[in-house]
Amino acid sequence: MGQIDHRAEVREFLSSRRARLTPEQAGLPVYGGNRRVKGLRREEVAMLAGVSIDYYVRMERGNLAGASDSVLDALARALQLDEAEREHLFTLARAAGPAPRRRRTPPASVRPTIQQVLDAITDAPAWVRNGRHDIVAMNRLARALYTPVLADPRRPANTTRFVYLDPAAREFFVDWDRIAGDAAAMLRLEAGRNPHDRALIELVGELSTQSEIFRQRWASHDVQFHRSGRKRLCHPVVGRLDLDFESMELPSEPGLFLNVYTAAPGSPAADGLKMLASWAATQDLAEAEQPAPDQG
Repeated sequence: MGQIDHRAEVREFLSSRRARLTPEQAGLPVYGGNRRVKGLRREEVAMLAGVSIDYYVRMERGNLAGASDSVLDALARALQLDEAEREHLFTLARAAGPAPRRRRTPPASVRPTIQQVLDAITDAPAWVRNGRHDIVAMNRLARALYTPVLADPRRPANTTRFVYLDPAAREFFVDWDRIAGDAAAMLRLEAGRNPHDRALIELVGELSTQSEIFRQRWASHDVQFHRSGRKRLCHPVVGRLDLDFESMELPSEPGLFLNVYTAAPGSPAADGLKMLASWAATQDLAEAEQPAPDQG
């Protein structure tokens, strides 16, 4: 996978969104029961969006150059796109412009003050990731929580690589199938935002080569935000943890996201996090007590 084909991205995204929408869902009458296409026809989408059939066909063939915001808004409404899908459509349109501006590559490490923020969060796992899902920085509790992810010696550790290529992921994530779908959809959204990211292209190529499930999820062209929700984990030391998460982009470091896992006070998961913190402290103590390597 040498590069991301922008026209193919547009073509497959629009055709997949059209295919999933039935005339009934779009509020259109259905005449006869023998439709030869899955979902809406191109002329139906054009009618709903208020554009000519020729113009819509040109867009679905991968040419969004020159499409105005009003046309893109109308197309998003016609295809009933959600917030993430609408942003993806606009991002693809911007990339089709005469000279799309490349995004600044997020740093491979965080500033010391951000690490201080992470270390100040002592009762919850907290870490920073980039859009490729590389783990850039962590606090102690996050390192303890993500012990299975960090078992892979490659750095930076990547959570999506872990999900798709490490058998331990199916035991660690209780809802592995949903997690796998979310991860691919988030990567697809990032690919639209940053199509020239060489490391992202290489990651998608690696996952596509080694995982049939990833190839299927990637081919669906689903996109998704990952702002908040619940993760159900099965930690190898402390057992089941049902945690709430919040993910927010760092204003001072565009492209880097702070993730924090918490548990409701008094819940079994809160007790589990306390056990995890105790275990992490014993691990730190054991490492501190290890003899220094012989310099002789």
